[in-house]
Amino acid sequence: MAEKLLRIGTTYIPVTNTELSSKWYVNILGAELSYKDEDKAILNLADQSVFLVKSDENQSSNFFDIHGEERFSLTFEVNGLNALEAIRKDFIGKQVRVGEIENRGHSGRNFVFYDLNGNKFDVWSELSPIFREKYLISK
Repeated sequence: MAEKLLRIGTTYIPVTNTELSSKWYVNILGAELSYKDEDKAILNLADQSVFLVKSDENQSSNFFDIHGEERFSLTFEVNGLNALEAIRKDFIGKQVRVGEIENRGHSGRNFVFYDLNGNKFDVWSELSPIFREKYLISK
C-alpha cells in the first residue's frame, strides 16, 4: 500500500450535556467552539477537531486494561516539565479533578485529569519530535 494514514483529525467524546461541556472545554482547556447544537459541539483543541457527542449517563471514553486499571484514551503534550506543572496548577485553581505528577519509567512526566463527565485524559511533558520539528519548537 503506497498511501498511509497521515494524522488523527477528529476525536469523539461522550458527554451528557453539550452546552455545559462545551463551556467547560472552552473555559478550562482553551478550546475554540466552532459549532453547537443539541446533540453535539465541535471544538478546535490542541490542533485537532473534538466532537462532544450527547450520550447517555455513565458513558465515558475511558476503558479498563487487563489489570482492571481505568485508562484514558488521549494524551495531551506540553513543552517541558515547567509547562506540565503550570498547567496542573492552573487546573487545580479551576477546580478540575487532577492526579499527581507521575514518573512512569519513560522520558518526561505525566498527570491525569477528568472533564465534567468523568472522561479521563493524560498530559505528558514531552512534545513529539515530529511536532517539535514541524512547528520549530525548541526544548
